[in-house]
Amino acid sequence: MRILAALILCVGLSVPAMAVDLQGDFVQGGLVRGQTEPGATVMVGDRKVRVSAKGVFIFGFTRDAPSRETVSIRLLDGTVSEQGVTVKKRVYDIQKVDGLPPRMVTPPKAVLARIKRENSKIHATRMQDSAEPFFERGWIWPAQGRISGVYGSQRVLNGKPRRPHFGVDVAAPVGAKVVAPSDGVVVLAERDLYYTGGTVILDHGHGLTSAFLHMSALVVKAGQHVRQGDHLGAVGATGRVTGPHLDWRMNWFDRRLDPALLVPPQPKKYQSKKSRPKKSWPKN
Repeated sequence: MRILAALILCVGLSVPAMAVDLQGDFVQGGLVRGQTEPGATVMVGDRKVRVSAKGVFIFGFTRDAPSRETVSIRLLDGTVSEQGVTVKKRVYDIQKVDGLPPRMVTPPKAVLARIKRENSKIHATRMQDSAEPFFERGWIWPAQGRISGVYGSQRVLNGKPRRPHFGVDVAAPVGAKVVAPSDGVVVLAERDLYYTGGTVILDHGHGLTSAFLHMSALVVKAGQHVRQGDHLGAVGATGRVTGPHLDWRMNWFDRRLDPALLVPPQPKKYQSKKSRPKKSWPKN
């Protein structure tokens, strides 16, 4: 209701009660769930957002999102409201990994064409805008284990800074079970990608996807519908890795999100002393 009140004050328009309700993590890497009038038009920045038959929509913030995001709502009666949403800034870890073989830091020229093909295929799966809001089911961890890598951290490999890490790493032995964290459709199932090895990507609807990397085995195929908790495959050490783990990543289209914001902490026996942003995704 504080957000709704801010909407009214910000634009000076007469907005019906409950025109929009926003819940989620208003931080860099966060995912927000919105509820508005069915049939309303929603814009986040300059992107038109899909609204479900029940008036549900989602959007997310990148790792380095600016401190303000504009959300606009046009109701069926023509009423328009606009709000600048505040996005909290985060501080990220810097991780140094030394002693890697040169090919693990800079790929040889012979594989550059392969990498480009694979990246294009992954990008295409993440840009789909399917209508079914599978994300409404809620979220669980896809694997159990110690968190060995966190979202947003930047890795320095053999002294050379690389792109930030956009997932959460769950350290677990090869063969440990990987399950679907929510309902969805398998849109990619590949056993041997150069960087990510055995890889599965699920489409959760409305541009939201999750990816599971470095898997040793896959038990699903593209086009298959899965429900939360269904078996996807097994933890591995395939692709460009230094040890067995599951790298879980999430995207809202091309915006990379932090999966750890959507789930409760791992069981106490796996927890580290590292702090994590407070979870605020509503339970169903």
